[in-house]
Amino acid sequence: MLIRIGSGAGFSGDRLEPALLLAEKGNLDYLVLECLAERTIALAHKRKKENSSLGYDPLLEKRMELLLPTLIQNGVRLITNMGAANPVSGAEKVIEIAQRLGLSIKVAAVTGDDVSSFLDTDARTMETNKPLHSYGPILSANAYLGVEAILPALEKEADIILTGRVADPSLFLAPMVHHFGWSIDETDLIAKGTIIGHLLECGGQIAGGYYADPGKKDVPHLENLGFPYAEVRADGSALITKISNTGGVINLMTAKEQLLYEVTNPNEYITPDVIADFMSVKLREAGPNRIEVTGGKGKKRPETLKVSVGYHAGFIGEGEISYAGSNAWGRAQLAGDIMRTRLEKSFDELRIDYIGVSSTHRNTFGQWNEPYEVRLRVAAKAQSLSEAAKIGEEVESLYTNGPAGGGGARKYTHEVLGIVSSLLPREEIEVNVVIKESVLHEEKTI
Repeated sequence: MLIRIGSGAGFSGDRLEPALLLAEKGNLDYLVLECLAERTIALAHKRKKENSSLGYDPLLEKRMELLLPTLIQNGVRLITNMGAANPVSGAEKVIEIAQRLGLSIKVAAVTGDDVSSFLDTDARTMETNKPLHSYGPILSANAYLGVEAILPALEKEADIILTGRVADPSLFLAPMVHHFGWSIDETDLIAKGTIIGHLLECGGQIAGGYYADPGKKDVPHLENLGFPYAEVRADGSALITKISNTGGVINLMTAKEQLLYEVTNPNEYITPDVIADFMSVKLREAGPNRIEVTGGKGKKRPETLKVSVGYHAGFIGEGEISYAGSNAWGRAQLAGDIMRTRLEKSFDELRIDYIGVSSTHRNTFGQWNEPYEVRLRVAAKAQSLSEAAKIGEEVESLYTNGPAGGGGARKYTHEVLGIVSSLLPREEIEVNVVIKESVLHEEKTI
């Protein structure tokens, strides 16, 4: 007995067509779309505050219009965190799309992750140990929920399950627990399922996306990258593969990179469902683009849940201008010196980058030839939008007040969303599931 779980998205802006291909040709039982990051959900809360009917993922409508007919036709159930800050409105939007397409469908919205109404602002952050109230005005606070939040929706036989903040591996683990009847106290099984979820959660990454390095780690046909799916067995082992004739590659190297991706301590990978130990995981190539995953141990889940807190952290002003040709590097440096002299007394956090020289590592390491072209970037943080705008204005003035030959000046301002984390006892969180159903052209709310 096994189930097939596909991974159709690894972030909010991911490609749309790989998920459709999985739904069409993967013979899947479940398709998971992981579309939520820390800042993504804080931005979603901003959209919801501006319009209470919004706050779900901006690409939800496009993804649902594309996927719903195939999902229903092939009996594939969808689990996704595209509900973001407003899963209920997201579910209503899915119903609206289903009605337009003439589809009967049951949609579940999972709520309870939004803890902003009872957040203890005296709580210390995990990053700095400072209290939350010492940061800027709080915009959002979402607890990382686990499989227990999704299981009721699966038991109600929802075709589409929309969540807000749920831990990424939990989106994949939930159908395993539901289908195989695993107990959440079976920590080794829960850990094995979490490890499979972790390998799948970034979509195309295990197939070579984010892995490729030409000449060192070549990946074929990234323009048509195939996304992975897993054939999961009841004992917590799995085969991870992709649709035939798609680009990318799944092998031991891509799987090992993904296994360690964003893992700080492989002995204790902490999720809401289990503390997983990756040290006994075994990966084996079982054929071309087929990796077998076995092993993994688990310890009892934590008593607290991580809460991601978004806060208003001021504004960023930016300006850019290019210098090309003879002595481009010298002219760019002169322009940077002018900006530093004019701005550093007014802005505490001023950054001057030379794109193509030192903008990424902020150091040349002395191993480069003089570049033919350099783009100067100046950025600073400000408390107000008008102050932030001065950065771009100053850079633009370099056209006629700076070195020769500056061109292509651009200026930007945007609000800064800061993210910190704290912990909350899990018993303080109340999870609910709202079911919405469309039967042909009739909608009813249960």
